[in-house]
Amino acid sequence: MTDDSRSDGPPPFSRPFEGEDTKQRVYGATLHAREPTTVAEIAERADCSEESARTHLSFYATLGIVVRHEGRPVRYERNDDYFEWRRVDELAREKSIDELQSRVLELTARIEAYRDDYGVDSPAEVDVLAVDTAQIDDVYAELGEWVTLVEERRLHERARRKAADSTAPSYS
Repeated sequence: MTDDSRSDGPPPFSRPFEGEDTKQRVYGATLHAREPTTVAEIAERADCSEESARTHLSFYATLGIVVRHEGRPVRYERNDDYFEWRRVDELAREKSIDELQSRVLELTARIEAYRDDYGVDSPAEVDVLAVDTAQIDDVYAELGEWVTLVEERRLHERARRKAADSTAPSYS
């Protein structure tokens, strides 16, 4: 048996949704639609008819998973706000307020360390061209991590506030 015929690994890159039903293939294709994309393009990526894609996209638009852009032709793209809301909701349900607060503090400490190291308040302020070319790959990696830390802290702080609001006593 060759490696590419194993059934326990991911599908080939050229067919990432192979083995999924139509609804899942359209969902997967939609997740990759980071800009308004036609039904025909999504149907092609999902390997289904345009009518099937249109049906599932309409359902996903009703749920808020995708954004429908009117026009000729109608276009759809993933709704990043929906996925952010889902992540915040998941964190608020799975973590305690203390765990979320602890994570916010840990992330803040790591962000502050980058601010001290680079002498600026955000990764966007770093002048990469002023860095020694032998270190440029490391700098780009650190800047990428810094951006990720800021985003993760923002999501954890939102989840902490959501969890705190849901446990606050009601005086109604």
